[in-house]
Amino acid sequence: MPARHRLGLIAGGGALPVELASWRKSAGDPAFVIRLKGFADAALQGFEGADVGIAELGRCFDALSRAGCDRVCMAGQVNRPDFAALKPDLRGLKALPGAIAAARQGDDALLRYLLGQFEAEGFAVVGAHEVARELLLEEGPAGALAPDAVAQADMARGFEVADALGALDIGQAVVVANGLVLAVEAQEGTDAMLTRCASLPTALLGEPGRRLGVLVKRPKPIQERRMDLPVIGVETVERAAAAGLAGIAGEGGGLLVLSKPRVVEAADRMGLFLFGARA
Repeated sequence: MPARHRLGLIAGGGALPVELASWRKSAGDPAFVIRLKGFADAALQGFEGADVGIAELGRCFDALSRAGCDRVCMAGQVNRPDFAALKPDLRGLKALPGAIAAARQGDDALLRYLLGQFEAEGFAVVGAHEVARELLLEEGPAGALAPDAVAQADMARGFEVADALGALDIGQAVVVANGLVLAVEAQEGTDAMLTRCASLPTALLGEPGRRLGVLVKRPKPIQERRMDLPVIGVETVERAAAAGLAGIAGEGGGLLVLSKPRVVEAADRMGLFLFGARA
């Protein structure tokens, strides 16, 4: 068995795990990828790893140990499961009652419980922002545009509302325009929220040449930042533009930006600002 000095990437859905795996490979220190069945992107089949069910904890731990992993990063989207339909292995069966109890307390409690299971097996847990710090949104404007006074007021209101939502473990994102809360994120995710926002009456929305409103995404106050930091990508910018918004704001150092050069280019081209606010 190899010496334990390698990163294991627990990969759910979406582009973040693919970007992290690609970055590690290009840096000459490839991760071992645990591809969660039913969630992980097909592109991850091109990386060394194993396909594991979300309740197969024993198989997961064994694969990581055999690959020489001493730390893990959990990244990507995993929908809350139907616990009755899971097919756990023996180690997963042992953890299942605790997972069900934690899930009743909210998503963050469930994530913390799962994190503890990996730590109990001797794996250190690191955040995606620690694996690839260049993905983090820095403080200040990331592109050519900056928020005006109206947008700054909407940003302030958005952060206030996002804090309240996050404290209740509801979501990480909110849309505010002219001081009005147009949409909040729950289980549907940011993209679906923005699509819903775009269908609101035109009197509430901006448009190209007269953009109005801000998408704010930030970590929940109760959040374990090694897991589930908020993420945006090019599609987020496209959907924000379709909703007539003036820009996107996140906490500087608390928002992951996938394919950051492409995101900044898209925001500049579509006339949106991308701004990192001081925590």
